[in-house]
Amino acid sequence: MSKTYSILVVDDEPNLRITLSLILQREGYIVTIADGADQAHARLKEDTFDLVFLDIKMPKKSGLVLLTEIKQLFPDLPVLLLTAFASLDSAIEAVRRGAADYLLKPIDPPQIVARVKQVLSEQQPNRRRAIMNEMQRLLGELNQIDGFSAENAPAEQLDMDSDRYLQRGPFLLDLHTRVASINGEELSLTPTGFDYLTVLMRFSPNTMQYQKLVKEAQGYETTLIEAKEVTRWRVHELRKAIETDSRNPRYLITVRGEGYRLVT
Repeated sequence: MSKTYSILVVDDEPNLRITLSLILQREGYIVTIADGADQAHARLKEDTFDLVFLDIKMPKKSGLVLLTEIKQLFPDLPVLLLTAFASLDSAIEAVRRGAADYLLKPIDPPQIVARVKQVLSEQQPNRRRAIMNEMQRLLGELNQIDGFSAENAPAEQLDMDSDRYLQRGPFLLDLHTRVASINGEELSLTPTGFDYLTVLMRFSPNTMQYQKLVKEAQGYETTLIEAKEVTRWRVHELRKAIETDSRNPRYLITVRGEGYRLVT
């Protein structure tokens, strides 16, 4: 990693705090721990963090309440939730409140590392977009000054390699940088939102059944009832990002009783 990221782990279970800290430290991250909301607030006042791991079920103050407080203080700070199947509804509610994603217990080291890298990588496209916007502004000024043509300027060429890029209609995914766009405009997606869009695009225009969609996008088996709830909120998030009117979707269609499909 070119930058050393700092991560705060908040969990009332000592064994989990230690295990998660070791997993992250082996990947080169700086890890600070807190055993609950009070310590978490103190740590957040003392240091600056790039990511927070937060357990939903904690005594005194729940993770959902702490999540809301963190997002009020640090709107751009990504928060990853830890939960068990028994608290899946709470995890869905947490995503609605601004959590970047949630992971199921018991924790799986490769999945933890992959999700952390994905969430932290989301910070990079914002910087890239700002640079590209500034370049376009400067090219526009040059064009006005002396007839300079942007067509003659060096530009990033998209090598439409199927291993890197996935395109369906107006949608384009860069699977290496995990940047998604529609009609050339970059979309703001959570890491899991990107995964769901990837799966829907790969299978488009076929219908993805609820359980298969969860399995393909998030990598775990779940019951039909749980899968319906999980996919419902993920699709809701995607529609807000890609649809002009999320209540009357043009692209992401509900197939009642079966699942969802992406049409382009």
